Amino acid sequence: MLLQGTAMTILGMAGWGLVFSAMPLATSVSLFTSPAQTARSSITTLRPSVQQGMATHMRAVNDVDVIAESTTVSTSARTRAAAAAMVGEAVLTLSPIILAVAGLWAVFQRFSQPQAPQFAYATAATGSTAAPEKSWGIDMPTMFAAQTAVQGTSAAVEVAAPTLRAPAQRDPKLDAWTPENSQPVGKDYGEMSKQHIITVGVSVHSTPVEIREKLAVPKEEWGLAIDELVLQPHLQEAAVLSTCNRMEVYAVAPDYANGVRDVINWMTAHSGVSFEELRPYLFLKQDGEAVDHVLQVSAGLDSLIVGEGQILAQVKSVHQVGSEVKGFGQYLAALFNQAITAGKRVRSETSIATGAVSVSSAAAELAQLKLPTNNWKGVNVAIIGAGKMSKLLVKHLVSKDCLNITIVNRSLPRAQELQQEFPEANIKIELSDKLMDVVSTSDVIFVASSSTEILIQASDVVNMSAPPSLVGGVRRFFDISVPRNTSRDLNDLATAHVFNVDDLKEVVEMNKEARSQAAADALILLMEEKAQFEGWMASLQAVPTIKRLRGKAESIRLTELEKAKSKLGDEVSAKQLKILEDLSRGIMNKMLHAPMQALRSEGDTQTHVQTINVLGRVFGLSEEDETPRAGK
Repeated sequence: MLLQGTAMTILGMAGWGLVFSAMPLATSVSLFTSPAQTARSSITTLRPSVQQGMATHMRAVNDVDVIAESTTVSTSARTRAAAAAMVGEAVLTLSPIILAVAGLWAVFQRFSQPQAPQFAYATAATGSTAAPEKSWGIDMPTMFAAQTAVQGTSAAVEVAAPTLRAPAQRDPKLDAWTPENSQPVGKDYGEMSKQHIITVGVSVHSTPVEIREKLAVPKEEWGLAIDELVLQPHLQEAAVLSTCNRMEVYAVAPDYANGVRDVINWMTAHSGVSFEELRPYLFLKQDGEAVDHVLQVSAGLDSLIVGEGQILAQVKSVHQVGSEVKGFGQYLAALFNQAITAGKRVRSETSIATGAVSVSSAAAELAQLKLPTNNWKGVNVAIIGAGKMSKLLVKHLVSKDCLNITIVNRSLPRAQELQQEFPEANIKIELSDKLMDVVSTSDVIFVASSSTEILIQASDVVNMSAPPSLVGGVRRFFDISVPRNTSRDLNDLATAHVFNVDDLKEVVEMNKEARSQAAADALILLMEEKAQFEGWMASLQAVPTIKRLRGKAESIRLTELEKAKSKLGDEVSAKQLKILEDLSRGIMNKMLHAPMQALRSEGDTQTHVQTINVLGRVFGLSEEDETPRAGK
């Protein structure tokens, strides 16, 4: 009896094992509640009935044992006990067999009808009902299937890294063209450091937005642009500054003309604008003029709004991006570092930054000028985007009592930050899918997004209800994005008009006169910063001369010291040799003191360069002199 019960128990346990191992795999795999849990729930409800049968059997066996030991039990009691024993025997015999068969059936189902593992929350992506309640129990097969699904998902969303474009073949017309300003104005950096600093670019002052937006390079691609530029045959270093008002390339090249051609060759390949179309808008600067330009840009003197502060942050971004790229070398790193210092000095030591001095503030002023009432009372305003320019827009609009503002953005966090920062305004937030609904209920729309595509076209607006007479029945768009996000055909509608960055010049003229004296003061400061940079460049030229001069003097000292030692013989003590060593070194240092002071001088740069050249010729210095050795 005991052996039979043990065998049946083992068979039953095997059946349960098959059921538990097969059932989770026979259903959809899930990290949360899934059909497998339903199966397990049904099995769980099955367990009590089986367990009850097992318990009945054990009680029956115990009853038989008790009957065997008792001699006083009645005949009817024996009959009941025997019947119970038979029932228990049947249950014990049949239940493991049934469970084993059920387990084999479940395994058969698992391998005959395999199902792909999937997440329970994937149902949300297919539009089905909400995800079921989360379960904290995780089966091992489920965990492995989830890991496989996650790895597959990650692989699916990988984005290919941008690849460098090899230099395009030059246009024959570009090769035949001779750049103007081939002779530097002022100091020739080629004589000073064997390298020229070059600036090639377009700006809002002379280039229409249609050209600028084609040349624009997003900040995320500045590093890639630098890498592509230094692949050009004549460029040693490069930097890119691309904003809504300008697109400029700074480069270092040993030859000015070929360096300019390389930059233009890259610009035409990048933008798709031909050399003939681009040439009338380009400005070229070399050496001192190029340094003057970047200093004035950083100080805000070359901006559409004189003294605007956003350009300094953009110059800092050039240095930050460049510091992570090999093609941004020591010359441009030092130049942009000097430009950042200059920009800070101008804003702290002059009054050029007082008042509204940004593209955003100019757009807000222009919008107010274009309103029939010249005020914002009752006007509904929308701002597309929630970046830095949008923040400045909100700031200036609120200062002008414009309080009914709706911000449209791709995500909520940035827009909510603006809402919290300006609690005095009635700021509403909508996501991008509600863009047209917001436009239809707005009278003035500012577009300041980072999108590179057209967001609003005439076909989107033509059927919208006309704005109220308070704003003249015209819906006004102020697009300060570059590339533009509004279509030009909006101006063909009687109820719409678009203004872009180039239209801000009306406000610029109003601000220019007020800042003329501050700009003159700033130029004096910039001359000081330029002198420091040129002094640094001259010191680079002095470094090899200093090394050669000291190396040659050391070689002479060692040679003469060896001659003296050989004449004195072996009778010279260590103390005497040290005296000779100190004597020779002291004489050398005193002789070098005056030439070294001249080489380290921070006076006039041109005089400094002449001093370097003269000392090189007088002492007959060469590259071999940099390494001192005896017997030379």
